[in-house]
Amino acid sequence: MAKTLLDFEGCWLLERSISDNLSKTSSHFSGRAELTRDALGLKYTERGVLMVGDIRVPAERKYFWRWTEGAISVFFEDGRPFHTFDPRGYCTAEHWCDPDHYKVFYDLDDWPMWRTVWTVVGPRKNYVMSSGYFCQGFAER
Repeated sequence: MAKTLLDFEGCWLLERSISDNLSKTSSHFSGRAELTRDALGLKYTERGVLMVGDIRVPAERKYFWRWTEGAISVFFEDGRPFHTFDPRGYCTAEHWCDPDHYKVFYDLDDWPMWRTVWTVVGPRKNYVMSSGYFCQGFAER
């Protein structure tokens, strides 16, 4: 199981499914997530293709991960706080983005494979997004 921020450093194959309960549709993302060191921790960069029905859309997102007080704090690319989780325990977090509520569970039990499951609920949102991260390349593990 991951214990610190640097355990996540490296390149991960990323597979994601999104089940939208409002539109009754499913989407799939396939790509890579790279967590590379920067001056304050790790930079998370995700790139791949989102399949929405027969439509293929290039997709990318970036975050910053920081080790703060025994937990990992995740920040949006512009520096705003997103959420914090403890990789040594029950890894849950929440984020309120008015009017939407985001809940995440980090499943690290099969390390170095890991998963996140996001549940998002709001007036115009109601979906579950499950992501699997599979080890691709590391200096040492």
